[in-house]
Amino acid sequence: MFLDKRKFRCFLLFTTIFISHATCITITCLFIRQLKFYHLELTATYIKDELVEQCKRGHIPGFQALYNKYCKAMYNTSLRIVNNTDDAEDVLQEAFTDAFKSLADFNYRSTFGAWLKRIVINKSINVLRKRKFDIVDIDHPDVYMKPEEEEVDEQEIQFRINAIKNSIKLLPDGYRTVITLYLLEGYDHEEIAEILGITHNTVRTQYVRAKQKLLFLLKQGGLS
Repeated sequence: MFLDKRKFRCFLLFTTIFISHATCITITCLFIRQLKFYHLELTATYIKDELVEQCKRGHIPGFQALYNKYCKAMYNTSLRIVNNTDDAEDVLQEAFTDAFKSLADFNYRSTFGAWLKRIVINKSINVLRKRKFDIVDIDHPDVYMKPEEEEVDEQEIQFRINAIKNSIKLLPDGYRTVITLYLLEGYDHEEIAEILGITHNTVRTQYVRAKQKLLFLLKQGGLS
């Protein structure tokens, strides 16, 4: 069975934080072919979506159906970034409004969901920028503890992954944004750099610091 990319990255983060370095490398090697598959998938041309085509023809019920199909997922995407329900709701409405106005420009170089998600993410980032957050100048990494090597019972994996997701909500805006885009939304470092308008190296640095902060929060919460 093919492994969902978000689940893979969440599991990989788990291994990076809680399992030995050697084990992490082994797991990475086991799944590297699956990540290559995603690269091929992203460069593919997608089949036309009949619901999208109905909307392009001005079919009013189609717009409502398209909204119902994607609204929950897009709301959750925004909420993970802005961390505020009112802001996420505003982003959702603005994103759908812009998407419907620009529907004629959608050319199936990605799925409609991926295209819409990019709009949602861009608008969510704009909300953070209005808060004057700085993706670069955030918490010094040295104040956080380094990951300790330890073995974990496989039965605890799902529990700890859920704990990671909950702790992500407590991260500062900058860290939460980078780790959410990579871990939960499936963007690579180059794509995140383009979205945030920062360098590829800065993304990597912030991702490492975000993981350090995340470990700190998990240990504070009693997850050792």
